[in-house]
Amino acid sequence: MSKVDLSRISLRPFKISDVDDFLLWGGGDEVTQNIRWKTCGSREEASICLDDRSIELISVYRWSGDERCKSDIGYAIAKNYWGQGITTKAVNIVVSQVFTEFHGLLRLQAFVDVKNFASQRVLEKVGFHKEGVLRSYTYSSVSLSF
Repeated sequence: MSKVDLSRISLRPFKISDVDDFLLWGGGDEVTQNIRWKTCGSREEASICLDDRSIELISVYRWSGDERCKSDIGYAIAKNYWGQGITTKAVNIVVSQVFTEFHGLLRLQAFVDVKNFASQRVLEKVGFHKEGVLRSYTYSSVSLSF
């Protein structure tokens, strides 16, 4: 596949009409092996679009109660678009907006499979710093980092 012109990338709320595109790319084992799927529907979830077609999902989950000052960011992209800078651009857009949209937010964090070097690199490019490896924290039999 040829390299994507990043100026064609946009973020918008995930819509029910995205479901067919989502199922095309989101059902692959290679895409889902390093992530935890949650039900879509909150305004914090966005579909990353190429010419208004969903190719990626990105979400920010705001903690509650005493932990309300923290949020988690997560994302997944269609395998055909790996390595083209799309996720880096999308995460950068979200990071640039989340602290103004979530009043009182002090910390945005991500948990990444220790073997998912591409995702770790995305986070480094947008300013995240690795804080450690959670050796006892597993989900779907993967150890997580950051």
